[in-house]
Amino acid sequence: MSYLILGIESSCDDTSAAVLRDEFLLSNVMASQDVHRNYGGVIPELASRAHQINILPVVDQAIKQAGVKLEDIDAIAFTRGPGLLGSLLVGTSFAKGLSLAINKPLVEVNHLQGHILSHFIKQAGKENRSPEFPFLALLVSGGHTQIVKVTDYLNFEVIGHTIDDAVGEAFDKCAKMMGLGYPGGPVVDRLAKEGDENRFKFSKPHIAGLDYSFSGIKTSLLYFLRDQLKENENFIEENKADICASFQKHLIDILLDKLIKAVKQTGIRTITLGGGVSANSGLRNRIEYEGQKRGWNTFIPEFKFTTDNAAMIAMSGLCKFRLGMTCEIDVPPISRAAEMK
Repeated sequence: MSYLILGIESSCDDTSAAVLRDEFLLSNVMASQDVHRNYGGVIPELASRAHQINILPVVDQAIKQAGVKLEDIDAIAFTRGPGLLGSLLVGTSFAKGLSLAINKPLVEVNHLQGHILSHFIKQAGKENRSPEFPFLALLVSGGHTQIVKVTDYLNFEVIGHTIDDAVGEAFDKCAKMMGLGYPGGPVVDRLAKEGDENRFKFSKPHIAGLDYSFSGIKTSLLYFLRDQLKENENFIEENKADICASFQKHLIDILLDKLIKAVKQTGIRTITLGGGVSANSGLRNRIEYEGQKRGWNTFIPEFKFTTDNAAMIAMSGLCKFRLGMTCEIDVPPISRAAEMK
């Protein structure tokens, strides 16, 4: 049976709506918020206000671009969490109101699982490769860093996670220390392409098992810059490409060391990448290199699926809806991943 799913995403500062007909993407509309650049990070209150302004036109455009009518929708999938509570409230409230208005069921979606399942989205006229189960998903973003063992569409086991900061936060803190602006990750990535990644050394964590830690390497960079600036006040400006390249290489080394270990422990050689940091060119290239070297079957997302997009929410919602997994109208948003079902 064919299903038409509307997805709504509002976990942070991007408002997005998408429509899928089964796995095929019909539309994926997004409104970003530039106001946060002035503050060096996302301001939750400003984000929720912007979502209130953006959500109606974004959903309207998604429906129109898909060439369908609201009454054609079979279910409404929405991000329940994790994310900023105020932002999530806007998306969940809109989804609930729309559900009541058109009498269609709701499907709650875990934002992180959406990133993993984005690899199953199909697009007309494209190759549409998708991973076979089981596979290992490296999930990397500003708020989360995880290695997830995936054995079915809705069967996820986190086998490694950060015990402190996420890798995306490390990228942004690097940019902030160097005065590169916000969001910092893309700037660090761009400068890293011009620098010598082997010039500077930073301390790496020694964490047992498959867990990550990124707080120590941030501190290492902080002290390094402090000491160098005492000797040369123009050190950052004169060496920023090499600093970015070296720091980025260290972060990617940390990510890959644990991923390689996870492959050896599980015997699973199909690898997917997901989350906002999966847009980083250095990480994408390294995953592909290691995959070719080690015989992995790797899946790198299109750039439009690395951001917080509603297409992945619709995809996850489709998987749940096929199994009859709808939710009640009074289900609350949840800000923390640990609290998600």
